[in-house]
Amino acid sequence: MICSRATRFLFWCPLLALACAGHALAAKKEGPKPVPWSFAPLKRTPLPVVKETAWPKTRIDHYILAKMEAAGLKPAPRAEERVLRRRLAFDLTGLPMGTDEQPGLKDDINGLLNSPHYGERWARHWLDLARYTDITPDWLDSTKYSYLYRDWVVRAFNEDMPYDRFVLWQLAADYLPECGPQDRVALGFIGLSPTYFKELQLPPEIIKTTVADEWEEHVDAVGRTFLGLTLACARCHDHKSDPVTAQDYYALAGVFASVKLAELPTMSDAFWKPVEAARKQVAALEKEIKDMAKKKPADYEAQKKAREEKIAAIQAATPHYHMPMANAVEEAALFVVNKEKEHGTKLDYKPGMARDLEFMRRGDPNDLGEVVPRRFLSAFPSKSGAPRRFTSGSGRLQLAQAIIEDAAPLAARVIVNRVWKHHFGRGLVDTPSEFGNLGEPPTHPELLDDLTGRFIEHGWSIKWLHREILNSATWQQASVAPESEARDPENKLYARMTRRRLDWESWRDAILTATGQIDLRMGGPASAISDVKNTRRSLYGASDRQDMDPMLRIHDVPDPGAHHPWRTETITPLQGLFALNSPFMQQQAEALGRWAGKQPLEAVYQRLFQRTPSAKEAAVSRAFLAGREADAVAWSHYAQALLAGNEMLFVD
Repeated sequence: MICSRATRFLFWCPLLALACAGHALAAKKEGPKPVPWSFAPLKRTPLPVVKETAWPKTRIDHYILAKMEAAGLKPAPRAEERVLRRRLAFDLTGLPMGTDEQPGLKDDINGLLNSPHYGERWARHWLDLARYTDITPDWLDSTKYSYLYRDWVVRAFNEDMPYDRFVLWQLAADYLPECGPQDRVALGFIGLSPTYFKELQLPPEIIKTTVADEWEEHVDAVGRTFLGLTLACARCHDHKSDPVTAQDYYALAGVFASVKLAELPTMSDAFWKPVEAARKQVAALEKEIKDMAKKKPADYEAQKKAREEKIAAIQAATPHYHMPMANAVEEAALFVVNKEKEHGTKLDYKPGMARDLEFMRRGDPNDLGEVVPRRFLSAFPSKSGAPRRFTSGSGRLQLAQAIIEDAAPLAARVIVNRVWKHHFGRGLVDTPSEFGNLGEPPTHPELLDDLTGRFIEHGWSIKWLHREILNSATWQQASVAPESEARDPENKLYARMTRRRLDWESWRDAILTATGQIDLRMGGPASAISDVKNTRRSLYGASDRQDMDPMLRIHDVPDPGAHHPWRTETITPLQGLFALNSPFMQQQAEALGRWAGKQPLEAVYQRLFQRTPSAKEAAVSRAFLAGREADAVAWSHYAQALLAGNEMLFVD
């Protein structure tokens, strides 16, 4: 079957050619593109003067309050301590706060940042950007060790790896002197990239399009994730709105034309070479078993058993035979060529070689122009005054260095804005992966630059950034503020906190925590999220690019085959039916009901919502359970009503 993307290309090619030609002509008429605000160096300004001098707690608050006062608004009151603690716990760990009293909010912040569950929460945000998957279509190489990349991201957040190093490791860990074979797992950002089906019986002209689509995906993911730029728009012609040329696109695409996705050992060659030899022997024996199964000789069972015993002996005699493998990349230039002496296509990888791509007119890999040397974007010159050239291997290391050095202001603004958006529900730039001219302009540009500059000064520390935001009076506001809701419904001025719906993972984890069923073991292989016996955190539920679990799909968990800068929020009948009828909810309701039947009502509310029930809630609960205090079914129904309620799903 022909790859769907290749099929679409062939069908739409004439129309695309016309459209691209029109775009290119329009671009020539328009002249130079305006430089986006985000490309400029950071501009540090003095703190603005405010009237309510007692309100600000951090520098953030001065910038926020100045805009509020200019619009005639006042900040919302500080939220109740219980509300702040619940908000804080979900923001930092994706789990509800315990019921134990803490000395104060600042201590809570430090405690939760030091929790191992902090890394799990923030890894989930990153994995949405990184297109992380546990399972790929069956025609691809194995990804059974993909969890090693996920676990590396968790550790990186927990250890507060400086963000600039975080970028370097994911693009070029194999080039860094401080990294060893075990660190190759960080390369999963590229090593787990989507790969499209290639029917190699087809001619090279078709397969070249599929390969070019893969390179486009890699350029797009790197551009949107680290730079907040839609670089793939320049594949067919110069970017319509930003100063990114088609030459820039092919200069970057050459990097990914010079790497091959590969499983690499996580131990040194001294351990790996014997394992590699043993695995080849085992593979040969397994092939012999398959060949015999087709021919079925008279002594098939005896021969099969003999080979299976030999396989077991080889595995037992080889130390580290089951060594985990990293989904990573290795340096190898790819050329799509005709098969020799037969019809079809060959993917010809040249190990250790890098290649510069030819310019593809209108994005067509079968209509080539001049060769474009690998380099960084022309809008970001290096210290030499020219774009950084990529001359070392594929150029991955130099690409990463250019992102965090030549484009440092932009790269830092992008990650600061992402963290801000996860804490407030909207970003200072509310298009977190589009910082070009087509994106939203910042609502508070001076604040963004001030916060970004100090983020860099504090060693690109994400945990420092959390503390700065969470200790602000802005973040600690209540969510109820009628005046600002009426005058600023989108809350662009941050005159209140926005009440937010929990993402699917946090909601499921909160339910498992409330019922006492959650398994907080960290790391390791993923398991089916729809398995009712699976009580691990939702982060460890298996994601599948080819066949997404319906439980994930109906709850707005994004497709793991694409970069997702935010979660879409929907309210559908299927979600309501899940809360009422799914085996997961029924099982959790039964578990909570068994516990709740032995507890005072106040303890149930404290465990679920970290508060005592109101007089009305207590009266309704007692009326529902009156005369049925020993009825397990009644307690299960009561527990399910609490678990399915809005207070479990939303956080103030």
